[in-house]
Amino acid sequence: MIRFKAGVPRRAGHRGKHLTFGRTRAGARRRQRLRRLLALGLPTAWGAVAITYKLACPLAQQNGLGARIATCAVFFAVGSGLILHVRRGLLRELRQIRRVAGAAQGVLLRPLPPSVDGLNVAAAQVSADRGAGVGGDLYDVIGTEHGVRVVMGDVRGHGLAAIGTVAAVLGSFREAVHDEPELPGVLRKLDRAMARHLRERAKAEHPSSGLDPDSPVAEEFVTVLLLEIGHDGEMRSLNCGHPWPYLLRGGEGGDRVEHLGFGDPLPPLGAFPLPAELPVTRCGPLLPGEALFLYTDGAEDARDGAGRFFPLPAALAEATRTHPTSPQEVLGTVFTQLLTHADGFPTDDVALLVLANGSTQLPTPHSERVAHHSAP
Repeated sequence: MIRFKAGVPRRAGHRGKHLTFGRTRAGARRRQRLRRLLALGLPTAWGAVAITYKLACPLAQQNGLGARIATCAVFFAVGSGLILHVRRGLLRELRQIRRVAGAAQGVLLRPLPPSVDGLNVAAAQVSADRGAGVGGDLYDVIGTEHGVRVVMGDVRGHGLAAIGTVAAVLGSFREAVHDEPELPGVLRKLDRAMARHLRERAKAEHPSSGLDPDSPVAEEFVTVLLLEIGHDGEMRSLNCGHPWPYLLRGGEGGDRVEHLGFGDPLPPLGAFPLPAELPVTRCGPLLPGEALFLYTDGAEDARDGAGRFFPLPAALAEATRTHPTSPQEVLGTVFTQLLTHADGFPTDDVALLVLANGSTQLPTPHSERVAHHSAP
């Protein structure tokens, strides 16, 4: 009996919530209809003014020069009003689309925290489509019990058309990094997610005959660089067709910028099946005061008006003159130089990611790093 009585107010309150929600939806529908009527009302009023003037005004029936000038002025005012009204409506729709795109971007490429498990982080990206805030590049940095895991990827193509693939790969990565103890398991989950995405797109675009060989879906792939930085600072990676990162050292000494190339990478995801064995590349330790610079090939391929490629190593050397290396300063310097080089509009999507070891421990001598790299 007590439970039954206690439940009565909840049921009544639940019904009240439904009624309130129904009234809110009804009010929203009424406001939407009113906005539509107002949107149609102004063009109708302008049109009525023009027709009334032409049919009822004695001045419009005359053929003199003054009458013709007055008629032209009236119709010019009517046309200008209609154009301004349409422009205002289009701008309102554009602002709404940008708000929706911004919300989607915040979910898809969510802002990275400034620090993840002792690593200072900074990232930026720009889409080749001027009207889009997100394109075909992807990245994320997640702290797990297995270490900090990083993904950097580049979907074939750019702009809004590549967003579906970005969402499929990032969604799989964010789940797999916590479940898989080893990097090969993470990569295989990304590969399966990519395959599912391509199958679903193929069915949607060609529901009767399957995948068309000439369809863009048949040629879609994504380059991926998976990176794991353990709790001891050791770096391990799997590379599927993506550019290798740069290792940055601040200060005035030599060799401040080192390109970390470790042989031929695996094929991009979606282009070919993954091999049975996925050997993980050991990249050595990320020492205190050092940083990794990850990027997509849009950074290296950006050209100026004379067709010259962007000098990425020189820009990194300029950005690493201070010590310790600051991710925000490196990112700001390189990104500014890149946009200046490309006149503000690169022809491909660009994503940049900087990870710096923020530890205060004394760095290992460089000779020990060289020995580590040469060890089998």
